[in-house]
Amino acid sequence: MSISHGLETLHFSFTGTQPAGRFAPVLVGVVGSGNLEVMIEPLADSGAAAECRLEVSTSARGFAPIWRAVAEDFHARHPLGGVLISINDMGATPAVVNLRLDQAVAQMRSAQP
Repeated sequence: MSISHGLETLHFSFTGTQPAGRFAPVLVGVVGSGNLEVMIEPLADSGAAAECRLEVSTSARGFAPIWRAVAEDFHARHPLGGVLISINDMGATPAVVNLRLDQAVAQMRSAQP
């Protein structure tokens, strides 16, 4: 199997049952070897109030099934709607990804009016 070089970009979308409401964008983590950053922000499209979009840019190509499983697990824990979650990854393990996603949600909820 041949895997090309460069970043791989993955897109996932879910229907949320918990509207995120109003909040300022949140950034947690740092892009570095074995780590990642997660940004969560409100979706600009007012017609997408129930949608949760995850966009992943990763240097570890060929792991789309694992990313899908992590995204589905996250959405089962946090069925948010009206959010865009951007992940910039440098080879983080699924455990680190889950930690950063949970940190972003906790920070988002603690900063809401």
